Formats: sequence, C-alpha cells, structure tokens
Amino acid sequence: MRLNKIIQQGVSTNGRPQGSPLPYMLMRSVEEYSRATLVAARIPDEKVKEHLGPSTEGNKPTYLGEWEKNMIKETLPRGFVLRRPTMDDLQAALELIQTCEIEREGKPETTLDSMRLWWQSPDFSLATDSWIVFSLEGKAVGLATVEQRQHARIFIGGDVHPDYRRRGIGTHLLNLNEQRAQQHVAEAAADVRVSLLSWADEKSTAAQHLLEQHGYNKIRSFWRMKIELNEAPPAPKWADGITVQTLADNPDLFRAVFEADEDAFKDHWGFVPGTFEDWAHWTSKRENYDPSLWFLAMDGNEIAAISLCEDEKEQGGWVHSLGVRRQWRRKGIGEALLYQSFGEFYKRGIHEVYLGVDAASLTGATRLYERVGMHVHRRADTYEKEIRAGREISTQSVEP
Repeated sequence: MRLNKIIQQGVSTNGRPQGSPLPYMLMRSVEEYSRATLVAARIPDEKVKEHLGPSTEGNKPTYLGEWEKNMIKETLPRGFVLRRPTMDDLQAALELIQTCEIEREGKPETTLDSMRLWWQSPDFSLATDSWIVFSLEGKAVGLATVEQRQHARIFIGGDVHPDYRRRGIGTHLLNLNEQRAQQHVAEAAADVRVSLLSWADEKSTAAQHLLEQHGYNKIRSFWRMKIELNEAPPAPKWADGITVQTLADNPDLFRAVFEADEDAFKDHWGFVPGTFEDWAHWTSKRENYDPSLWFLAMDGNEIAAISLCEDEKEQGGWVHSLGVRRQWRRKGIGEALLYQSFGEFYKRGIHEVYLGVDAASLTGATRLYERVGMHVHRRADTYEKEIRAGREISTQSVEP
C-alpha cells in the first residue's frame, strides 16, 4: 500500500516548500514546466524532443521567466530530465523502486500490480501529484509523490536510484513535493492544522538526513512484525456469542466490512476518515484479493472484528487489517482472529506471516502480537513538518 497507509495503519507498502517559490508555476501546463526545466538544466533540444515530444509552439521549447529559470537551475542537477510521469512510465518507475528495495532489504517487494493500483487510485493524479527524473540514457533515477487526507495531512514520498544520490535530485524532488503541499493549504478547512508527513526505513540513513535537514522531526515509529509458522498454531477460542465467517461466505457484507474497518481504526494514531471508493480500490482490486482470507468475527448480524488477509506469494502471508470495534474489545477476539488467520495460512503452506503496527499503538496492539509469537522484523520512522498551525483532525490519543 501507499505512504499514507503506512503512516495511518503501519501496513505493507506492496501497498499519499515551506515558503513555496511561485505556487502558480505548478498550475501551468506540465509540458511548459518540464520544457523549461530541461532548458534550465542545459539539455540539448534533441533530448527535449526525445523525452517530451513536440512543443505546443512548434519545435521550440517554451521558456519560463528568467527568475523562475534560475530557481530551477539552482536546484535541478545538469544532465537529467524532469517531468510528470504517465502510465507508460510504470515499468521504469517500478524498476527504480525495486532497485531501492533491493539495496535496502535485499529483495524487491513492490509489484507491477501494486504500482498500477497506486497510480490509478481515485485520490491520486499523476498530472499533479508526482514527478519523475530520467538520466539522458532514459533510466528512471528519481520519483516523487504526494497524497493527502482532507488537504490537512499531506503524505510525501520519494526514491532516488542508489547510483545517482548526492547530486541534489532528492532535494529537488522534496522541494517540488513541498510546493505541491502548499497548494493543499488553501483547500484545507481554515481552522485545521496542516502538516507534511514522510517516512524513512531504519536503514535509509540518506532519507533520514534529508528530511532532518529540511526541518522534519521524527515523531513515530512503525514496526513490521513477523511470525514463522513452524507448526500448526493453536485453535482460536471464541468469546460467547461470537462466530467466524469469511467474506466469501457472505459477499453482501463488503460495504459493512469497510464500515467496521473505519470504526475499529478510528482509535489508531493518525486516523482520518477515508472514503469507500478509495478503500474498495485498495482492497478488492488487488491482484491477490481473496475474500476467503477475509475473516469476520460476527456477533449476530454485526461485525465485531475483522482480519483482512492476503497471500502475497513471494512476500508471504499478510494480515493487512486487524481491528476490533470498541464494544467488543478485551474479550480475546483479536487473538482468536489472529490464530484463525495463522491457521488458514498454515493450511495453505504459507509459513511466514507479517503485519504492520504502530510501535506505540494507542490500543496496545503490540502486546497482543508479541503474545501470539510475533516479533519485530523491520522498523520505519514517521517524520513530520508543520506548515500551518491549527486544529488537529487526526486521532492523537484515545480515552481509557
């Protein structure tokens, strides 16, 4: 899933400038800004045409004003092409992300399907929310993205190819992300706090330093937890009146599952209500979506708790969303759902199972996961930069 899901729910990623210079520049056509960037970087005209196609004004590149051109020249390294990505760039962007994952984790995790799902999500636009950088040889070497919730929590992310770091590409992409974030400030409710959020893997020291140098503070950590199922897990023990079924047993409950998911996670740090359209896109349109792995703890006709799982093939089994609604907590239902999920994975020959969690979970979820035998596998840190003070719209605490 995407960056905002990491920060909100700590789930798998196979999973959206302070003082912005000329915000109107980003409102111009993508082609105009991209051509001006190429000119400022002193890219030969033939390379401009190769990467962007014919100009709307004949074959001449369109120039920005001298001040704007100087601003770009100072921040974009020479010899690189910056533009908005299109779906035709999907494979090139995937190769960039996988290269960064191999360097960081030893193996790729992002798939073509998850990239396509991301780039086609309802609340994300390649034309306004992303930038891609190419070398003159045509290799994608940088990618930046912006996502948001209610224009108040703005999630920014980026990758730079390991062979092209320390050249200013990451800094330039971060500045572009911040410029896009400034546009959201005007669309946010007048009284709300607006903040930028990003993340850095525990091994990504370059990303950590970049964020810190630009005024971001580390505010939270998220864990990827793992269990190795070397033997069959214990059978689940259900509280009185609770039964379990899968979504495959009752597909008409799909909308009700969304409502239960939202209700359970309203006590999660950073939660902001989402839309059914976005949730449905990120769940049911996934290549590995399997409603027989969506376990629903039922109290009569009500969904008391959920465990929404997926077989991610080479990446193991995943519990993408485990949530118990308030009135059914402290009855062992979460533990029973985990054992139900582990048992089904084990029967299918899947012996490595993962989930993501807030390391300082407001509901004490980490204690449950440790109790059933899970351990911390990786850590990612959340960084924040406030760009307007005001009323915080996301969950920050839970009443006992």
